[in-house]
Amino acid sequence: MRTKQAVLIALAANIVIAFMKFLVAVFINSAALLAEGFHSLADTSNQAFILLGIRLSAKPADRSHPFGHGKERYIWAFVVSLSIFIIGAVLSIHEGITKIIHPEPLRAPGWGYLVLALSFFFDTFSWRIAFRQLRGQIKKQGFLRSFHVSKSPALFIILLEDSAAIVGLAVAFGGILLSALTGEPVFDGAASIIIGMILTLIAVLLFYETKSLLIGEAVSRTDLRKIKAAIATVPEAKEIVNILTMHLGPEDILVNLDINFANGLSTDEVEAAIDRVEQAIRKELPAVKKIFVEAESRKRRKRGKRQA
Repeated sequence: MRTKQAVLIALAANIVIAFMKFLVAVFINSAALLAEGFHSLADTSNQAFILLGIRLSAKPADRSHPFGHGKERYIWAFVVSLSIFIIGAVLSIHEGITKIIHPEPLRAPGWGYLVLALSFFFDTFSWRIAFRQLRGQIKKQGFLRSFHVSKSPALFIILLEDSAAIVGLAVAFGGILLSALTGEPVFDGAASIIIGMILTLIAVLLFYETKSLLIGEAVSRTDLRKIKAAIATVPEAKEIVNILTMHLGPEDILVNLDINFANGLSTDEVEAAIDRVEQAIRKELPAVKKIFVEAESRKRRKRGKRQA
């Protein structure tokens, strides 16, 4: 719910910002402000993609998708990275190059400053909403580390986009100001290219991180320790042979276990021990929704497989 609220706030802010930027960019003939318009347009489409991912990921498991639809979030987060590059970066760089090759003077740059100031207010507000929800995690691990280990990309995408937007606004302001003071449109065009390069960097970072989630990431080391600690509370579980985990969604973890149980246990006793293992893991880590246990006796080396 918190994620959806933050996305809706960011979406509303970017719709207003994009409209203002495009309108004034055409009026004052600014490539930098037009690039920021493309930036806001990309952000707007991105929030729509994120909301779509949240909605589709909530669909229950079915015959065709027995593990559910949790990875819809990762698919649409991946689309976000492409959107930032195609809509934001490419168009911004193209507009900047065009302005440098065919320079045209600015008109009434004061309107540009006003729009940039209003955009700064909206982007900062959206940034604070997202940061407030991630503050604890970022303080513990730092932003880049938190983003890398996070299995819920939506909030980090918003925070990353808004951070890039604030930097882009500063670049656009500098480009318009220098062009107005010197009468050289090249600064406005250069600012547009720089904004495009910033967006390219953001797109590459998102592409890399979401690709890893799509392929299938294991749980963090902290969560792995929790799983091992939970198994250790069951006395019949004598040895963990192997643990395989994968995030099917931000709050949907698959766990596959190969456990050696105590010698001499009957089939019923092994099944009861497996039930206690499952209960202990889910109590320690509620995000674990699916558990598969392969039971093995260290003495007989006989295997039985049970799906939980």
